[in-house]
Amino acid sequence: MTSVTEKLAPRPGSTLTRATLISIGAVALCAVIWGTTWYGITWQLGVVEPIVSVTWRFGLAALVLFAGIALARRPMGLTRRQHLEAAGQGAFTFAVSYAFTYQSEQHVPSAIVAVIFAALAFLNLSLFRVAASQKAHALSWAGAALGVVGVAVLSGSELLSARLGPQAALGIGFAVIAVTSSAFGNLFAWRAQKAGAPLLASTAWAMAYGTGMLAIYGVATGAEFRIEPTAGYLISLTYLAVLGSVVAFVVYFWIARTRGYALASYISALTPPIAMLVSVTFENARFGIWALVGLAVVIAGQALMIRAARAKAA
Repeated sequence: MTSVTEKLAPRPGSTLTRATLISIGAVALCAVIWGTTWYGITWQLGVVEPIVSVTWRFGLAALVLFAGIALARRPMGLTRRQHLEAAGQGAFTFAVSYAFTYQSEQHVPSAIVAVIFAALAFLNLSLFRVAASQKAHALSWAGAALGVVGVAVLSGSELLSARLGPQAALGIGFAVIAVTSSAFGNLFAWRAQKAGAPLLASTAWAMAYGTGMLAIYGVATGAEFRIEPTAGYLISLTYLAVLGSVVAFVVYFWIARTRGYALASYISALTPPIAMLVSVTFENARFGIWALVGLAVVIAGQALMIRAARAKAA
């Protein structure tokens, strides 16, 4: 017979653990930072070519991260295999993905790119299932699907009003390449983790490799490497490099290592709502009831992803 004490005792997973609360806070931090980088990037456009700005961003981020590792006296070296995985991560996460993201936004509205990137969690689940034989909880698949739907509803008015010309297919294709590249970057980050690479050193080297590849591409395409000496450009570059890259990516990959890449990648569905709030605050944008509906769907998807992570850990 079940005792009264047993009946009143909380069921496993019925309350939020300290680890779960920390994970929620980390996800929120990443979402806020990356949600504001959309606005920060607008201060980078104009005089300096996008590929050059991205190169400066990750080059500065790598230097800051290496300096932080040295000051903290943390391990900086990697084994040969760890370097190979970091190079793969740098190629797909920081070089290919960002290069094609910037190119995509030259052809289609950012809302369309945001909707495509909302599928990152779904792509991660599929890729890790095929390449790493990882089975995901059903709640993860449901949450990932809600993320895509929610961002699509959230950006619905902009999507419907967008005048998609002949270049739209090219822009959408670039965005698909970018988000697919991000998924492969996550796979290489996971492989680096399995190879025993320290989080900070692995991320720093990946940024360094990505920077080198971006620089080579810029030189090959004839880009002019210059810096716009204005307060707006320099402040935005510092923000994008330090907070948008060093802090956000370290936290992101920490979430991925501790709670799973599906939960971490769902941040891509949370950043558009934050970006919209920033747009309302600084650009006097206005959004209707469907934006609130889309936001509710995105939050519901996040709740399912958190429940899936807790169920997996139980």
